[in-house]
Amino acid sequence: MAEPAGWALFYRVVKRIPRGRVATYGQVALAAGKPGAARQVGYAMAALRGTRHAVPWQRVLGARPRGRAGISLLDPMGAAVQRALLEAEGVRFDAQGRVELAEFGWRGPRTGRATPPPAPAAPSRSRSRTRGSSGRTRTSRRAPR
Repeated sequence: MAEPAGWALFYRVVKRIPRGRVATYGQVALAAGKPGAARQVGYAMAALRGTRHAVPWQRVLGARPRGRAGISLLDPMGAAVQRALLEAEGVRFDAQGRVELAEFGWRGPRTGRATPPPAPAAPSRSRSRTRGSSGRTRTSRRAPR
């Protein structure tokens, strides 16, 4: 069965995460140039289950509040395997099963470009068009605010 388009890009990004580091699904999506595709990254990682591959899937975690990440697998066996693999790489978990991203997070490339905020518009006179009761279009000028 062929993988959906774009998943190979996610796999290439995940292969770049070094041993002992983790990234969130959203970070992988951003590094792949597909911001907002965190869920698709999750699907791509899940598709690796039971197959032979060289993708270090265990290094991708779900984002948690306050600069942390955690295992998102619902399967308790799979979650235990993921945690064991990460701990073998030196990644430490807190009592709630979270990883501190400031210490273990991957600071990989960010290919997704953040768009700069729009420049403020120069004041101009705008025209408002309305239809009157006769059906004719009226144009009025409004003063700038």
